[in-house]
Amino acid sequence: MPIDAARATAAEPKVSRLSWNHKDVQLYHLGLGAGTPATDPGELRYTLESRLHVLPSFATVAGGGLAGDGGGLDVPGIQVDLAAVLHGGQRIELHRPIPTRGEAARTTRIAAVHDKGKAAILVLRSEAADDDGPLWTSDSQIFIRGEGGFGGERGPSQRVPQPEREPDRVVERVIREDQALLYRLSGDWNPLHADPEFAKLAGFDRPILHGLCSYGMALKAAVDTELDGDVARVRAYGTRFAGVVFPGETLRIRMWRLDEGRLQLTATAVERDDAPVLADTVVEHS
Repeated sequence: MPIDAARATAAEPKVSRLSWNHKDVQLYHLGLGAGTPATDPGELRYTLESRLHVLPSFATVAGGGLAGDGGGLDVPGIQVDLAAVLHGGQRIELHRPIPTRGEAARTTRIAAVHDKGKAAILVLRSEAADDDGPLWTSDSQIFIRGEGGFGGERGPSQRVPQPEREPDRVVERVIREDQALLYRLSGDWNPLHADPEFAKLAGFDRPILHGLCSYGMALKAAVDTELDGDVARVRAYGTRFAGVVFPGETLRIRMWRLDEGRLQLTATAVERDDAPVLADTVVEHS
């Protein structure tokens, strides 16, 4: 049986060491499109080491992300074709602001396995802590086509109803032609984001942008426009990856202010009739 849910969730967590410095943070921010205009004081907080703060979504790439752990799926009870694996969603919870330089221990495990019938969803949980205590908890929802039907729990719904009113704010962010090439230097070397021939084999006309890059871009837009540019106000941030966006396109980000402490987002591709990119997206903030 390809997936043994009980065995997977009972497996010993993997522990790895992470380290990063201001150059890693700056590179990540540049990969999200930071630095335009280059002399804007708001952008200098992402690009200049003397003013640097860390966008919370940096947690997804700190220390190279999960790339060094084989995507985190090399655990007992999980035997699947990686070609059937998709990154379905991502959520991070911040326990305190991420420092511009740090070392941490990361503990990774399969927190849950959900049976969606025709597919399975693994919740890959990564917790990072340094000498001062917990830093962040990151949940990746891994969608595996064709591996459902094993009799497991369906798990909770991740859907967030969209408000039936006009958004409180709409911003657009142009994705540079070279943005995926720059973003992959933060650790995701999948050729799908760089090699045209590989992208065609995967069914795309050209390389696509990393989902986690869109994820970071949307959070940066929310911080810059709705949270007074203060990254420390972000408490948690989750999304569902609803579709792809290509370098050279424009990301349209709609924002709704919900009850106190929550901001809902969607992201779409402008040039393809607002094709969905991010959905069920919520920023929890102070």
